[in-house]
Amino acid sequence: MLQIYYTFCIMLKAYKYRLFPIREQKEILAKQFGCARFVYNWGLAEKIKAYTTSKKTLSCFDLTNQLTKKKKEPEFEWLQETYAQALQMSLRNLDNAFTAFFRKQNRFPKFKHKNSKQSTSYPQGIKVDFDNQTIRIPKVGWVTIVIDRKFEGKIKTVTVSKTVTDKYFANILVEDDKPLPDKVNVTEEGTVGVDVGLKDFAILSTGEKIPNPKYLRNAEIRLAVKQRQLSRKKKGSNKRIKAKKDVALVYEKISNQRSDFIHKISSKLISENQAVVIEDLNISGMLKNHCLAKGISDVAWSKLFGFLAYKSDWYGKTLIQIGRFEPSSKICNICGEVNHNLKLSDREWVCSECKTKHDRDINAAINIKKFGLLGGKVISTRINKATLSG
Repeated sequence: MLQIYYTFCIMLKAYKYRLFPIREQKEILAKQFGCARFVYNWGLAEKIKAYTTSKKTLSCFDLTNQLTKKKKEPEFEWLQETYAQALQMSLRNLDNAFTAFFRKQNRFPKFKHKNSKQSTSYPQGIKVDFDNQTIRIPKVGWVTIVIDRKFEGKIKTVTVSKTVTDKYFANILVEDDKPLPDKVNVTEEGTVGVDVGLKDFAILSTGEKIPNPKYLRNAEIRLAVKQRQLSRKKKGSNKRIKAKKDVALVYEKISNQRSDFIHKISSKLISENQAVVIEDLNISGMLKNHCLAKGISDVAWSKLFGFLAYKSDWYGKTLIQIGRFEPSSKICNICGEVNHNLKLSDREWVCSECKTKHDRDINAAINIKKFGLLGGKVISTRINKATLSG
């Protein structure tokens, strides 16, 4: 039996709701989106300039002080029309982007484009009226919101966003003052190994195979029609704008289908097992293979692993990760013999030592489970490190 030890941590949950602002509110939100984007790009340019000229690193507080002075200049007085703390949140988000870059968790921050997804964050000043289905946004007023589920706790931040398909959403981060549940003890019987793939979305150590729904592949014909219609429209015309929105709607449906599917699979794996063991895959390196890039993007393994990480913390389960160089497919799960001649095209193989016939993927899932129980790394969103002790 494995014992897992964690530090005390408060639960944070994010709730996403649809907004229906009126025309005047849409105009105000458009200004706030534009100001937040301008401040982010300005801050990024200032950080790059400071480092290239004098090797100096500007912090979030340095940029905030500069922004306060900049808003007083006649040329930039229009920045005062926006909620001040929303602009400061843009600089904080920029600082977080650089932190993720230096930790090698993300790429170097890029300048934001006005045609991409628009968003702005509010650290305070938000009020939600559950009875009247409205939310008060600073400088915007009370906006209609569809609340399908209520939340309890203190609102930490609220991010208002607009998609390419002209839909508005509010992501509310809530701290409910409830501690995360203690991790349950991990046993071999309550652990499942998961091997992800392209033909089958996931193969479990129990022998179960979850088919790959291939949402992008199934929508390619309709997507090609909409993209062809877009290419024929005159640039700058209203019909081109409408055609561009039609293409975005197809992509949005694919994304929603994929997220819904992964939510269901991750919830099933977490609820039915004490621990889930996965591989540490070099997904960014795999995407460089032009033959497999589209299929790998469609299955969204990173999203699955992310969902498993936070859901395991929510429900007191354990997510274990093994190294990416473990020979999970080539090693026999019965006798431990390694098949060095195994090719990617070999979906079944026979062990030369014990003569056992293996299904490549099921054998890999069983080995992933064994490697995880012997010395895997516990993945958690609540703390940076966790320990396994026998």
